[in-house]
Formats: sequence, structure tokens, C-alpha cells
Amino acid sequence: MTERSEWTRIIEEDPEHSQRYIQKFRDLAAEGFDLGGEARLVDALVGRGARILDAGCGPGRVGAILFDLGHDVVGVDGDPELIAAAGEDHPGPTWLVGDLAELDLAASGNSEPFDVIVCAGNVMAFLAASTRRVVLERLRAHLADDGRLVTGFGAGRGYEFDSFFEDAEATNLGVDLRAATWDLRGFSEESEFLVAVLSPT
Repeated sequence: MTERSEWTRIIEEDPEHSQRYIQKFRDLAAEGFDLGGEARLVDALVGRGARILDAGCGPGRVGAILFDLGHDVVGVDGDPELIAAAGEDHPGPTWLVGDLAELDLAASGNSEPFDVIVCAGNVMAFLAASTRRVVLERLRAHLADDGRLVTGFGAGRGYEFDSFFEDAEATNLGVDLRAATWDLRGFSEESEFLVAVLSPT
């Protein structure tokens, strides 16, 4: 049995957490906050009409922007409430409930590989420690041979950046770029956030 993610533990202890999270981003969007930084970076990596997987898509803010930019977007998240909100707020992309540690999109009719997989919103840090490499392996299996995996998460969340790079190497993912922000500020040992662009090796 797959170890439960930190997100699953949180919503088991606080069943209203998902709805508050959904409302938070609805409120931010209504107030005009810029929520598109991750999507802009991903869009810059591919031509128009790319096939993109939003892994750990939450209520769909990143995938929705990429869809509006003309990409073919599939979003997957383990939280059914977040997927329901994504479908309600952002019709267009394909939104699926699924555990990233067991990701097999061919089983749901999505057999084509992805040009980019984006894993934003601290998703990597919410994974159970025992599933980190498994998730990276599953994501890599869904990438095109020349595809890219783009992920970002903060320091101090239980997943050290060095450990992440070790896991990436162990799952045959090479590091193309390390940055400290989604707008590509330089990464250093003191950085409080990591944005990594990986590709299959």
C-alpha cells in the first residue's frame, strides 16, 4: 500500500482544508493577483499546442492558464475536491483524480507522452518520503524523449534540495536548470525556494 502523502494527512485531520485552499485561490484571482508565473515559464519551454501534464494540479490555476495559451492540458491530483473545483472553475483541460505514485494515464486513455510536466505548488514537498522516487519515476515514464519536467518547492518543508537532486539522478532525470524563483532568479546554497527543469537522461 502506498504511504499517504502529507496532503492526505492534513485533510484527514482537517476536512475543511481543501475548501479553504480552493477559496484562497478564488479570492486571489478575484483580487487580481498574478497567479501565472509558473505557467509563463512552462509556456516558454515549448511551442504552441504542446501536450502538458499538470501533476498535482490542485484547483487548476496553472493548467488553466496553459490551456488558455493553446496547449493540450491534462491535470491530475489526488484530492477529489480540488479536481471538482478545477472542473467547475476551469472547463477545457482534462482533470483527473489520481495518485502520482501510481500514475498510469494510458489506463484512462491518455497514452501519448507529454512535452512538459509541471509540478508546482510545493507538490514534491507534500509527497510521502517513501514515494518521492516512485513519483519521479512515474512522471519520467510519461515524458516524451525530449520532454521536460519542471518543479518548484520551498525549503524547510522536509525535502532537502540535495535529496531531491539525488532522487532525480537516481530516476534518470538530469538537471537542465536550477533557479530560486519561477522568474529564474539565480539559485544558491542560501535559496529558500527551488525551481528545477529536468529532462530524461
